Amino acid sequence: MFKTSMLSILLSATFALPMTANATEVEFLNTDKNRAMGFPFSEAVRVGDLLFLSGQVGNIPGDPAVVPGGIEAETRQTMENIKTVLERYGSSMDDVVKCTVFIADMAEWPAMNAVYKTYFTGDPPARSALGANGLALGAKVEIECIGTVGAERVN
Repeated sequence: MFKTSMLSILLSATFALPMTANATEVEFLNTDKNRAMGFPFSEAVRVGDLLFLSGQVGNIPGDPAVVPGGIEAETRQTMENIKTVLERYGSSMDDVVKCTVFIADMAEWPAMNAVYKTYFTGDPPARSALGANGLALGAKVEIECIGTVGAERVN
């Protein structure tokens, strides 16, 4: 009887604690300009010290057309778009921990990779890549990243 009563008291006390004490806030981030374009996604989402960027393509922000010049030009503009979004929300290219690359033509992999790696001068982030059949805005490449905000880097 005593064991059952003590267990009931302990369980009652445990579940009476506020469940939000360790909850992580989720913040959906968007500029007014991005909202006005009517896209059905946030530019980025912050969860604790992590910043999840939506996929970026090689367009000039606010213009739905990708830049001319092929895979190199698109990759450069894509990476500049990523850099801008990261910095807007308190992060940087040095804080990127993971990227996913979607490329329309895997034959263009070496050219995309040559531009991509110039944006990570220190330790590169983890990365996955895959060929895709059809990307937003007719892009040749789309890249999404996860970065940190305010996290301490350990080397």
